[in-house]
Amino acid sequence: MTLYQKFLDHAIAYLKERLTLTAYPIPEGFDRKQATVGKGKKQSEVLTTSHAFATSKLRQIRAAHVQGGKALQVLNFVIFPHLKYDLPFFGADLVTLPGGHLIALDMQPLFRDEPAYQEKYTQPILPIFQAHQLHLPWGGDFPAEAQPFFSPAFLWTRPTETSVVETRVFAAFRDYLQAYLDFVDRAEPVTDEQHLEEIKQAQLRYLRYRAEKDPARGMFTRFYGIEWTEEYIHGFLFDLEKKLAEVG
Repeated sequence: MTLYQKFLDHAIAYLKERLTLTAYPIPEGFDRKQATVGKGKKQSEVLTTSHAFATSKLRQIRAAHVQGGKALQVLNFVIFPHLKYDLPFFGADLVTLPGGHLIALDMQPLFRDEPAYQEKYTQPILPIFQAHQLHLPWGGDFPAEAQPFFSPAFLWTRPTETSVVETRVFAAFRDYLQAYLDFVDRAEPVTDEQHLEEIKQAQLRYLRYRAEKDPARGMFTRFYGIEWTEEYIHGFLFDLEKKLAEVG
């Protein structure tokens, strides 16, 4: 079993336990994609699988799982709420490269600088963040342009031992996901038209930033080509703009 398979298995099982999931459409050609990389003795297979669900409150729950041997393991697991809720996004970027592990966990806020929003969605999870940060120290520099999209409970770490990923990171992933679903349970739809527009614009800002700056773009382009990669990013991973255009 690959490093992040148990994270994905836990997330799907836990979501099914707590929510009524429906299938979210994965565009043709994106549910499974394979490539052969390298030459000679260094040749290896890379497999990318996609998984997606939805619920009454969550527009898209999706995962991209890249399996390329011990030196390349990636799980990008993100939850996007429906636009009538002010819920943050759930984001987990779990990356293993030849140079080590890069782990990012957060509930990414729609309105980072609003005290009422922080009180509602960040304050309750700070104890979880602080408990895990004792074992998963800050991973160092992070781009300044990215900072507005992350909360004060952003767990960003670079473990050197795989065993730490398998235990400490897995525990943090479970706790963050549980706390997020607790927020989902309590979420009430927003009815104020102005606030609904603000939520929509905040979601679009985040998705545009993520689509433009997706760190996996180079990797996917190398494996599967530029056309597949751009369609995957805009047509599945960060598809809100495309979905709104289809409706409107």
